[in-house]
Amino acid sequence: MEAKMSIKVVVINGPNLNLLGKREPEVYGSLTLEEINREIEKEAEKIGAEVTFHQTNLEGEIVNLIQAAPNEFDAVIINPAGYSHTSVAILDAILGIDIPVVEVHLSNIHSREEFRHRSITARGAIGTISGFGSFGYIMALEAIVERLKEEK
Repeated sequence: MEAKMSIKVVVINGPNLNLLGKREPEVYGSLTLEEINREIEKEAEKIGAEVTFHQTNLEGEIVNLIQAAPNEFDAVIINPAGYSHTSVAILDAILGIDIPVVEVHLSNIHSREEFRHRSITARGAIGTISGFGSFGYIMALEAIVERLKEEK
């Protein structure tokens, strides 16, 4: 019998996402980051993936996590939050790894303030999901697992 393939994905959340559930719920929803992570874990279990979660408010830590990801993971899901509009360092880290990255935003960045309309970091991602709230993470996980299964 063939062993079931398990795809390992790291989910990296950037600054202020630790405040989800309290911070601007009209924009970001009422779920906490821990609740969102539990939703992602449930979906991962259903589709044969393993997920690991990190949240940091520090740009350099995000860079370190991205750079280390290929040593342990098959893919990255990232919500760089405010850094998506400013961080060439995070973009360079994404461009420097050889595993797929999907960028997620809870809100529709294109319907918000003009400075949020452009994501510098999205240039390094294979795709971007924006505006679907916490379900965007599920969409990203399903898409990246399907893509990796097709490649194997």
